[in-house]
Amino acid sequence: MRLLKVLFYLRRFVIEGVVSFLVTSLLLFFYAPDLLNFMKAYLGQDLAFYGVFEPMVALIKVASIGALIVLSPWFAFRISQALRAVFGFSLTFVSLFFITSFILFFIGVLFCFFVTLPFGIHFLLQFGSDTVRPIIGVGKFVNFTGFFLLGFGTIFELPLIMVIITRTGVADAEFFKKNRRYAILIVAILAAVLTPTPDVFNMSLMGIPLYFLYEIGIIFSR
Repeated sequence: MRLLKVLFYLRRFVIEGVVSFLVTSLLLFFYAPDLLNFMKAYLGQDLAFYGVFEPMVALIKVASIGALIVLSPWFAFRISQALRAVFGFSLTFVSLFFITSFILFFIGVLFCFFVTLPFGIHFLLQFGSDTVRPIIGVGKFVNFTGFFLLGFGTIFELPLIMVIITRTGVADAEFFKKNRRYAILIVAILAAVLTPTPDVFNMSLMGIPLYFLYEIGIIFSR
């Protein structure tokens, strides 16, 4: 019931969030070609497109993904307000929640940017040969990189979510410790859902860090 109250509390900010997202996406759309060129050069990929509208759609996706990353502190702030209003958390606790939330998000995004994406793309493309060379569509490229960046930013919030669950009395550290095997199953499912491709390698790129974050969450829950 309290979770529903949190959602109802956040409902008042839906219009504000939609407007902020649209305005930020529109502003970033003008820089989307530069962002796409930067990602293409950073990951060393030559891109192609297979439809008339694919380049424009790809730029819109780049702007949207960028807007979600830029607005992540705003989302963290509104959620912290909702937690304080519904659960009565202290100002100190929700302030720490707000700061930790967007720090963890950006750590996840940076970890993906500097570690997961370069390593993952290099590993997957090395299976090509002189006779079979990859031709990567710009839409697929944006989907792949965008889902990974947002996905890692989101899953790095896991320890904080576990702390909130503990703080509200729904569960405790011993509960998380005793249910590790179920956590592994959930981690595998989340990795399969959040990764844009269903292969085991990409799932492990997200699943292994997610499990380590689960263990970190147990420590902080204590």
